[in-house]
Amino acid sequence: MASRSLLPCLTVFFCMISTMAPLTSGQLDYSYYDRACPVLPRIIRWNVWSALRNDSRIAASLLRLHFHDCFVNGCDGSVLLDDTNDFKGEKNAAPNRNSVRGFETIDNIKADLERACPFTVSCVDILTLAAREVVVMSGGPFWPVLLGRRDGLTASEKAANEQLPSPFEPLDKIAAKFTDKGLNLRDVVVLSGAHTIGFAQCFTFKRRLFNYQDSGKPDPLLDYSMLLNLQSTCPEEGPNTKITPLDIQSVTRFDNAYYRNLMNNTGLLESDQALMSNSETADMVKAYSLYPYLFYQDFAASMVKLGNIGVLTGETGQIRKVCGSVNYYY
Repeated sequence: MASRSLLPCLTVFFCMISTMAPLTSGQLDYSYYDRACPVLPRIIRWNVWSALRNDSRIAASLLRLHFHDCFVNGCDGSVLLDDTNDFKGEKNAAPNRNSVRGFETIDNIKADLERACPFTVSCVDILTLAAREVVVMSGGPFWPVLLGRRDGLTASEKAANEQLPSPFEPLDKIAAKFTDKGLNLRDVVVLSGAHTIGFAQCFTFKRRLFNYQDSGKPDPLLDYSMLLNLQSTCPEEGPNTKITPLDIQSVTRFDNAYYRNLMNNTGLLESDQALMSNSETADMVKAYSLYPYLFYQDFAASMVKLGNIGVLTGETGQIRKVCGSVNYYY
């Protein structure tokens, strides 16, 4: 039970969440499926809970899958599409190959929904709702999700390679990619906080351990104790696909420990620790490290913005029957 002193903070937090987006946005609506598919929330929650029970990594995987979908030509479910004779999809783009996960969970939800209310709920709405649910179930904030997105008809490996931020890119280039999507520098810092859960493969940070910026030496900013542990986990000549937690303090819990890690020079990815190299982003990191409810509030707001990038509504796109392939009658 919350203490008396926290109740005003909680009240303000949930009031702000409820007003961060209009009741409708274009043809999106919070109650879009209420009549056509009233079992939607229950099916989403059951499948997400079941997936989390079997694999604690699925929370970060579904959240990342949603981000990678929306960041490439908008939230249209394109990341879910398999390659066809007409296009090379996004699953095998460099940022996604042997990396993005969670497709089976989305497919299971879709199969249940097709039995309950066929050709009604889009795959992109499923992914958007699933991302919200895994955050909540991992201890993070709730945010309202406008619904009524439609699935795209194509995908692009080239667009994924060009548009997705890389952990090897400098902060200014990452910020520019966010700006291209209608997001800002605060969104960069806030959405990076998703790295409070999940894992990274050795290749995403190994150059910090042995040859930072071609110096032949480790990154001097990396905490020495963490450096030794990481060099043991990811030796220079060892495999690049081994994984280690992005946030060793709370591997499966969604909290603000990620920002405390950055304050202590124990951020795993170069792009994460770079948030401390800019005075504006460093001030945000400090604030989020001190005030978890501020982070939750801003994360929820940024996820609303992310989920509304480039959506298809009305007669554009389609409602796929199977998330991995386009319907060829629509």
